[in-house]
Amino acid sequence: MKFGALIIGDEILSGKRQDKHFEFLQKTLKKYELSLSWVNYIQDDSKDIIQSIKESIKPDTVIFSFGGIGATPDDFTRQSAAEAFGLQLTRNDEALKLIEEQFGDGAYPKRVLMADIPQDALLIPNEINKIPGFKINHHHFLPGFPEMAWPMVEWILNTHYQGLLNQNDFAEASIWINDVSESKLIDLMNEIVKKYPEIKLFSLPKLNPVKTIELGVKGPSKLVNEAILEIQDKIANLGYEWHK
Repeated sequence: MKFGALIIGDEILSGKRQDKHFEFLQKTLKKYELSLSWVNYIQDDSKDIIQSIKESIKPDTVIFSFGGIGATPDDFTRQSAAEAFGLQLTRNDEALKLIEEQFGDGAYPKRVLMADIPQDALLIPNEINKIPGFKINHHHFLPGFPEMAWPMVEWILNTHYQGLLNQNDFAEASIWINDVSESKLIDLMNEIVKKYPEIKLFSLPKLNPVKTIELGVKGPSKLVNEAILEIQDKIANLGYEWHK
């Protein structure tokens, strides 16, 4: 399974708030030997949200969607998710009960709107204020607030994807090469990619404080170990200095 994220909100794109979900997902998935394939940032526009959700519906991809499930006029995610999946937006009795228990009379008339979710969606518990997120197939719709959303991500992974956790034979290794341009190493890179098609090669230049390149590979551990040793030998044969 691949993992992707939809991060929704004008406040992120305008710079009023800094996104923290991207880094959190990277670290959390890596902890479980999983990886994040892509992230899509979306403005508060129902058409854009619907289109992004539709494009992300794939049988082999788990999606975490952050933001827009509240009840204010700029929250479009609940309605957009229903339309993207061709479902009716209905009041969920279990979600309604949770909201009423949490807020009492204060649940009405507005907070109860957050119990309106796509028909037959499963609830995702929110341990902070009890207003749940919801799940449709492999799509998980969560609040934008990190303190609420992040425990929900952990719950999703450990409840619905336990069989995927810590199962991948995945490794990453790299070296730093001093005073060299990427163009000088392209032939070497092509040799490695051709010889080890199951792994991914990456090259990350850095100009300050000195000119260096981080050259590495990631993928199955056995092939990564073989490839990085070959890279080290080839770099040395080319006359360049390297270090880990």
